[in-house]
Amino acid sequence: MFTNLMRPLACALTVSTAMVGTQALADGHAIDLSGKTVEWIIPFSETGGSAKWANFYAPLLSEELPGNPTVVVTFMPGAGSTKGANHFQGLEYDDGTTIFGSSGSTQFPFLLSDPRVRYEYGDWNVVLASGTGGVSYLPADLAGQLGDGGDATPLLGEDFIYGSQGATRLDLVPLLAWEMLGLQVEPVFGIEGRGDGRLMFERGEANIDYQTSSSFLSGVTPLVEAGTAVPWFSFGALDADGNIVRDPTFPDMPTFKEVCEATEGCATEGQAWDAWKAFFVAGFPAQKMVFLPAGAPEAAIATYTEAFNAVQARDDFAEISKARLGVYPQLTGSAAQTALSSATEVPQEAKDFVINWLSERYGVVLQ
Repeated sequence: MFTNLMRPLACALTVSTAMVGTQALADGHAIDLSGKTVEWIIPFSETGGSAKWANFYAPLLSEELPGNPTVVVTFMPGAGSTKGANHFQGLEYDDGTTIFGSSGSTQFPFLLSDPRVRYEYGDWNVVLASGTGGVSYLPADLAGQLGDGGDATPLLGEDFIYGSQGATRLDLVPLLAWEMLGLQVEPVFGIEGRGDGRLMFERGEANIDYQTSSSFLSGVTPLVEAGTAVPWFSFGALDADGNIVRDPTFPDMPTFKEVCEATEGCATEGQAWDAWKAFFVAGFPAQKMVFLPAGAPEAAIATYTEAFNAVQARDDFAEISKARLGVYPQLTGSAAQTALSSATEVPQEAKDFVINWLSERYGVVLQ
């Protein structure tokens, strides 16, 4: 139903970032950050995927910005990331020393008109959009019960506990997926980052979890190697036509679509599927974005855009980013703008379905 709306982002993901950089620096008009400190606000705790993403980029960005400023990542968790986003909304551009990193868990409350939202993406200036993926995983004993192709049917009688940031956050993508598979999953709301959910899993306080790719690669891979966690499925990725295909970071892992097709009672068509896919598209292919605040001049936008382009032009970028972030597009310029639109615009039918589901399933009333 929503394929035509998904295609612009899928096409943008195939564009090389080298082709979309701004030309605004050609005449030398760039901001100088010599002797300054750039604060990169992350509205989550220091244990999750956003922290790993920002900490990966921060020293590389410092090397490429004019004047080589120190880039410091500041964590501002609270209210499922709306606290930090509301804070950033209250800032106006000064000298280019404040940037903000959003995630799907910041985008979803905006999309769903969460009453705690006081921010407006249209006021901000995007300079990087990073795609990512997500992986659902289980303890070894439960994973051993799965049927062919990841069929969830043998797990339908199990009681699952999941550490969640909130039903209106990015967590709604795995929560809806597990429900579509027929699982009985009770979330424990209130954690401040996905890393805290992983710690609950490690301590045996939760028996199902998901992590974005960067957190899975660094935090869950040791559990997989130790035999205490087993990956079940990835959410997948988008091809150029907007279809869900295997995640390039986890090509040997089935997608949620494949597991749904293998599980009786789970349908890859209809309202639930359309809503799940729409929010997956909003939450993952352009999940993490970097913004300058309202009022940023073209010189500042160009300076940061060119710096991120320069980072990606490093000879070792593909190797070091694969190990830390996974294999996903890193978009700037017009492609980042397309990604921003796809991440902050969802069909009304999908919104209506999710708003009704949140109310019926979790008692969350948004309208």
